[in-house]
Amino acid sequence: MLQAFATVLTFTAFGVKRAFAHTSEQAFVLILPTDLYIASGVSVVALTVIAVAVLPNDAARSIFSSARLALLPRFEIETVTSLASFMFLGFLVYLGMTGPANPTQNLLPLIVWTVWWMGFLTAQALFGDLWRYLNPWTGIYRLFSSALGGRKFLILPARAGSWPGVAIFLAFGCFMLADIAPEDPSRLAMLVFSYWVFTFVSMILFGADEWLARGECFTIILRRYASLAFFGRVGGQLRVGVSGWRLLRAKPASLSGGILVLLILGTGSFDGVNETFWWLGKIGINPLEFPGRSAVILPTIIGLLVANALLVVVFALVVWLGLALAKTDVAFAEAFGLLALAILPIALGYHIGHYLTAFLVQVQYTAIALTDPFDTGADYLGLGQFYVTTGFFNSRDTVEFIWLCQAGAVVLGHVLSVLLGHALATRLFPSARQALLSQLPLALFMIVYTLFGLWLLAAPRGA
Repeated sequence: MLQAFATVLTFTAFGVKRAFAHTSEQAFVLILPTDLYIASGVSVVALTVIAVAVLPNDAARSIFSSARLALLPRFEIETVTSLASFMFLGFLVYLGMTGPANPTQNLLPLIVWTVWWMGFLTAQALFGDLWRYLNPWTGIYRLFSSALGGRKFLILPARAGSWPGVAIFLAFGCFMLADIAPEDPSRLAMLVFSYWVFTFVSMILFGADEWLARGECFTIILRRYASLAFFGRVGGQLRVGVSGWRLLRAKPASLSGGILVLLILGTGSFDGVNETFWWLGKIGINPLEFPGRSAVILPTIIGLLVANALLVVVFALVVWLGLALAKTDVAFAEAFGLLALAILPIALGYHIGHYLTAFLVQVQYTAIALTDPFDTGADYLGLGQFYVTTGFFNSRDTVEFIWLCQAGAVVLGHVLSVLLGHALATRLFPSARQALLSQLPLALFMIVYTLFGLWLLAAPRGA
């Protein structure tokens, strides 16, 4: 019954009513009425909330059970793969400083923004902790750590929590959204090099485990995304389950760790908002005559910080109201840290929906840059005459399919979050009634955010 229920929800999420329109990074604007698909998407999430309320209390937990696939021997190759990743990153930084100045021809911005930020985060959430093998710091750290005898020079106080990671991620968000040229190869090369050195020095000072778990925001985020993967290693077993099954085994995040999870969603959402006609109108910019990023640096930074702060405050209020309804003595920080993990599928769904169209175009530029990294006319991959195409945006069938994937990712992310939120709540509260009551405000929050996410997907863009 539970499997059938999950299947129906999945097909319903992707079977939203037709609207032959599409939105992309300044490429397409939805000009048809969007009320049908928005209503359908919101209805799917609302239906999930109702189903959770009427099904037995352990139903949500049962959905997130896992099955053993095979025994999996441990391969100790992380040091080798990390060193290879470190050398490749060094090559990319060199290309950024000396290679083509055009961001669509230089591998550094293409790998960082397209392959890593758009694509790798999604792959991590689907297939598991790939970052464990590709982290460009751990291999070289192990070599230096052996020479230093594994010594740490400073202690990162427990009260610091994950606040260093929060601060660094906010700085990254400001660079990504507000910097005048985040894709400029030489500019990006200096930033990547500086951040690599900063992180490596921090690992030497505080220890790799401590800094990667609490200070290096991308490792924290990627580990969280890995907990959404269908596949996972438990002991010596390879297991598979519905996306998010590993989170039921996870420890609650700290208060700062929970806030970092919310910042992933908040920053991704504002990344879409700050391109819309609505936002540009609010800051006094004509969306049809966009003056350039340099004219909106301060409004973008303020908007990013306010949007994230607002999301954290609203989520905190939702958790507090849930605890009040449940009439429990569960600590607020514990509930906040655990229930924040339920937001991860929403963040992933919006990440896929927001970046899919840009990825489909930019990955083609990446292929060309890979076959000719120095822009000398070489063809190392043997691609021949390869031209970037956007023809799939000109066919109704392909546009409809791409758009349904975007909307489906957003809706399915919310469906998973509703189910996951209730499953996590059963860990906090001793009775089914308390778990259900505690989730009412969170369920309303997720329904409203579905409405917002689908509106944002269709909103006209002018920046």
